[in-house]
Amino acid sequence: MERKIKLLIEYEGSAYHGWQFQTNGLSVQEVLEKSIQKIVKKKTSLHSSGRTDAGVHAEGMVAHFTTVSKMSKDEFMKALNSILPHDIVVKEVSVVPMGFDARRSAGKKTYRYTILNRSYPSALLYRRCLFIPFPLDISAMRRAKNYLVGKHDFTSFRASNCGARSPVREIFKIELIKKREFIFLFFEGGGFLKHMVRNIVGTLVQVGRRQIKSSHVKFILKSKDRQKAGPTAEPQGLCLVNVDYPRSRFLKEEEERRTRVE
Repeated sequence: MERKIKLLIEYEGSAYHGWQFQTNGLSVQEVLEKSIQKIVKKKTSLHSSGRTDAGVHAEGMVAHFTTVSKMSKDEFMKALNSILPHDIVVKEVSVVPMGFDARRSAGKKTYRYTILNRSYPSALLYRRCLFIPFPLDISAMRRAKNYLVGKHDFTSFRASNCGARSPVREIFKIELIKKREFIFLFFEGGGFLKHMVRNIVGTLVQVGRRQIKSSHVKFILKSKDRQKAGPTAEPQGLCLVNVDYPRSRFLKEEEERRTRVE
């Protein structure tokens, strides 16, 4: 009998051209699919909760695949982690109803962007944060981020080659936490456009450096003009932290699937 397997995945994205299959470089998805196929001895498609760009990391990427393999959850996890490279790890394996979909069933997504703000960089953390040697006005950055919370047209903060049908997205919360030399920006939302978080960070950094006023961010948002926003922040500071799956949505989709089958 066919089963649907859900994976919780962690990866250090520096060596990969993002999550999705690429013709010009190795992707996280490609490595995982080949590993799964090696274990189940059959061509298998892996579907994720979303994509991450080249150089972006994940602590909580979710993906699913279907299989007729009778291996247990623990056997799957041990087998995968025994053949995956050290920078990709399966943290959890679970069997889910066939109606589960890693992307469609997803609710809130949380990203973290890390900035190292001091006079010298880090030899150990340079792949995991953006180094900024200039003083940043944290209060101004906190004021500016508040203009972006809510449901808006984020055209000013989307990549020029973004393929999303609509530029409207909802950010539930943006939190800025400063711990000694580190600044952590947490973004919670139902979904994000291509480069959206990184473009927001690039704009907030300009506010922190007092190149633009915090209040100007609301005009950038309303302008719907990418040229008016700040530069795209480097990918290494970005990490997908968590994907939330509301149980109510999960059960509804399973019920709809069963109705179609019947």
